[in-house]
Amino acid sequence: MNFIPNTDSQNQRLLARIGVESVEDLFADIPKEVRLQRPLAIAGGMSEQELVKHVKGLANLNTTVEGYSSYLGAGAYEHFIPSFVDQLLLRSEFYTAYTPYQPEISQGTLQAIYEYQTLVCELTGMDVTNASMYDGASALAEAALMTCDATRREKVLVLQTIHPEYRDVLKTYLPPRGVELVEIPFQNGVMDQGAFEAALQEDIAGVLVQNPNFFGNLEKAQDIVQLAHAKGALVVMSVNPVSLGLLKSPGECGADIVVGEGQPFGNPLNFGGPYLGFLSCRDKYVRRMPGRIVGATTDKNGKKGYVLTLQAREQHIRREKATSNICSNEALCALAFTMHLSALGKTGLKELANLNLQNAHYAAQEIAKIPGMSLAFSGPFFHEFVIETKLEPAKINSALLEDKIIGGLDLARFYPELNHHLLFCVTETKSKADIDRLVARLGAIQ
Repeated sequence: MNFIPNTDSQNQRLLARIGVESVEDLFADIPKEVRLQRPLAIAGGMSEQELVKHVKGLANLNTTVEGYSSYLGAGAYEHFIPSFVDQLLLRSEFYTAYTPYQPEISQGTLQAIYEYQTLVCELTGMDVTNASMYDGASALAEAALMTCDATRREKVLVLQTIHPEYRDVLKTYLPPRGVELVEIPFQNGVMDQGAFEAALQEDIAGVLVQNPNFFGNLEKAQDIVQLAHAKGALVVMSVNPVSLGLLKSPGECGADIVVGEGQPFGNPLNFGGPYLGFLSCRDKYVRRMPGRIVGATTDKNGKKGYVLTLQAREQHIRREKATSNICSNEALCALAFTMHLSALGKTGLKELANLNLQNAHYAAQEIAKIPGMSLAFSGPFFHEFVIETKLEPAKINSALLEDKIIGGLDLARFYPELNHHLLFCVTETKSKADIDRLVARLGAIQ
């Protein structure tokens, strides 16, 4: 193995120490018939110059939003990230995602997580936030389990307007734990009120709602909360953090637990990850939270310090008492989130959300003027909207790609009943000229 810098004599000493004669003996338990009986199909070594050229050639095979104008959202969003975010993330103190178990040498990391938790609490209107959820989908599943634990009930209502892939994660998490999932259909792009009220009985642990929902539409969040609480059920609200620059916080709407995907702040699309989920709740549910929480304290000299506290995961306490085995540290993504949101501030966040709203509504208005295209739903929406089209969505997107435009999501992939429907997303990254170009190209497709 030329890439391992051990001499033959060192190899022999290592093998003798562990009691085998050759490296082959280490693989004795692997049947020969499943082993690769030839060398790996890898070319010889390259110089640095050759390797850089080769890797750049591979990277250029990918299509990115730097070379294309993208209107694809559906849970992963293109936003402008200030250049200082990546620059600060390059500091060596933040390189490792290792969990800061030892507070005496981890104060910087712990403070960064503490600031992140504080910002998410202010954003969501909740009392407490944890750290290091994998993504918005797993955060939603963990929150659903929290409602069952808190109410001692085993049935959860899930709106079909929640992201379909989030619902797939729920189906992976919950049934093995004995939790029944009941899906509530939609009407005109939002929850079907009649179906919801019929399903909402005294045995429901939690109601899961996304607002703005997967179609970009706004649900009647306060009405849902009031109806759920009247039956003793908790409400978990999944939110887009950018939208909270304009909308009432989930806390103001009465939600009990708030989750979401933190990617829109500070984290690029990255071809799907890594991302980070956030999970916030009211004080009375704090001991049921998964993950970890950083708390502020004072040391023996009276100086302020930060420590991990309420670590309810299986690595810290007896497995059977753990709330979850969520454990990977997402602190680097959370730090990017924190820096971006801190730079925006309250005024900047409001302006950002408003710009997203205005751009999306302008695009929807202009696209709806094109013959054969119309807005599918009539309710209010944030920065995503659904267009119904007479043409095949695949044909539309193929034609747009020729002009280096990434079109909307074909909703038939997740909702067969929404054949000939496209979900478009417009953020602050699009100028009026960009949107006009999209509209002109859509209008020219025959």
